[in-house]
Amino acid sequence: MKDRTGTVQRFATRAVFGARQLTRMAWYAAHGLVLRRLSEAERQRDGQSSRPPPQANRPVPGRHRFHAEIADLLRRDLANVEAGLYPMPTDHDGPLLVRLKRSRLFFSDLPDVHRRRESGQWNEVETPANRATRPAYYLQNFHFQTDGYLSENSALRYDTQVEVLFGGMANLIRRQALPPLKEIFIGRDQRKLSLLDLGCGTGRFLDFVKQGWPRLEVIGLDLSEPYLAEAKRHLARWSWLDFILAKAEQIPLADASQDAVTSVFVFHELPPKVRRQVFAECARLLKPGGRLVLVDSFQRGDQPDYEDMLERFPQSFHEPYFLSYIEEDFPALARAHGLIHRRDDLAFFAKIMVFDKP
Repeated sequence: MKDRTGTVQRFATRAVFGARQLTRMAWYAAHGLVLRRLSEAERQRDGQSSRPPPQANRPVPGRHRFHAEIADLLRRDLANVEAGLYPMPTDHDGPLLVRLKRSRLFFSDLPDVHRRRESGQWNEVETPANRATRPAYYLQNFHFQTDGYLSENSALRYDTQVEVLFGGMANLIRRQALPPLKEIFIGRDQRKLSLLDLGCGTGRFLDFVKQGWPRLEVIGLDLSEPYLAEAKRHLARWSWLDFILAKAEQIPLADASQDAVTSVFVFHELPPKVRRQVFAECARLLKPGGRLVLVDSFQRGDQPDYEDMLERFPQSFHEPYFLSYIEEDFPALARAHGLIHRRDDLAFFAKIMVFDKP
């Protein structure tokens, strides 16, 4: 009877997981299909004046490899749930009307994204007012999107943009930072622990953290008021949560004040000097025995078959610091700041890097 109950529970878990994730992936895959058709229509309309998309210099893996990577990440996510590393995830994408509003914002921005990509224009947010309050590297139209990271509409578009880019897999990638946290939190009173998420953006990763540890003291830091406002709205269901508007290279928190520091999809958007300053801040803030978990793109040498895609990515999405990021030696940075590089895990197009403070 016990075995039968366990089998039924496993079946129910897998059915719920599949229904949620496959439906979500289909939603964003449809967005990607429409995006490709609209982009092709824009190129045809522009004719010879249109800049052709970057061409591959070397063969890239085909659809079978791509689909195998997706299946592997889905299996990993489900295995983590079944192993109790985190609960059955809820993506909290909102009701249909909310998702349709975000889709409308996403598609309405595509003509301007295309215009900026073709013209190479990326500094529309570099105004005197913004320069007075933000570092120069931040004042760019990352991904060629309207307003950079400095408007409410940008905050509402962002998650759709990222999910379309990753084929609906962005949240699955984010969740791969949870098992390394489980390793250091297990058996400890979560009310006495603290976690800082750098570049928390709209709060999607912190949502999964709170689903696993609802009474964990969590701080989200970001440099955009609109994105922090969206994070507060998205995370309103949770308590034990605070937010800081500040630069990650100058964090207004005490030394050795955090049990864990995390950062998701941030380090590739930092200039090399700033990237190393932020890493140093992470080391400064960790308590002895604390853990740093970084989630970002894989780097050169991690997936040799995708090297050409790595090199072309910053041309298509305006990521000016990406090429320096893929060359960054994070284990050496860790040694320089007294951290131990524990391991790297690859998940789809992402890399999860784990560091500990002795």
